[in-house]
Amino acid sequence: MSDLFWLTDEQMRRIESYFPLSHGVPRVDDRGRPRVMLLTEGQMSDYKGAALVFEAMPAAPVLLGDRGYDADWFRQALAARGTAACIPSRKGRKVSIPHDAVLYRRRHRIENMFGRLKDWRRIHTRYDRCPHAFMSAIALAATVIFWINQLVLSLDAQT
Repeated sequence: MSDLFWLTDEQMRRIESYFPLSHGVPRVDDRGRPRVMLLTEGQMSDYKGAALVFEAMPAAPVLLGDRGYDADWFRQALAARGTAACIPSRKGRKVSIPHDAVLYRRRHRIENMFGRLKDWRRIHTRYDRCPHAFMSAIALAATVIFWINQLVLSLDAQT
């Protein structure tokens, strides 16, 4: 492992444009594991999908989201729940709402979660046309990737 090295912030900014972002309604915990999953139609905006799973979301001190989640009602609902919103303002917003840029950088965990799910060929190419079967494949992949593998690793560490 001596051949590994860390990139500086400047290097990360230079290569950032080469890593495309995933889309969807991600809900991950502090370890990057999915907590709530929702399959929506492709044209549905992120904040409308977030409204569908808002009640199921676990309590958290901060919610990290991309510009797709920038809606006044969503920010107010998070504030009423006691959750701080770290969401950059949409480009079309007349009055920009500030966000913590340092904290927002941790959003890469959400993108990493999508990347790990898409490592499964069945999910990446969407073999299943039926939404129920596709969601089942996603749930199975998430179980294997994020829960069973971590359980096995933690058991190996104990022995």
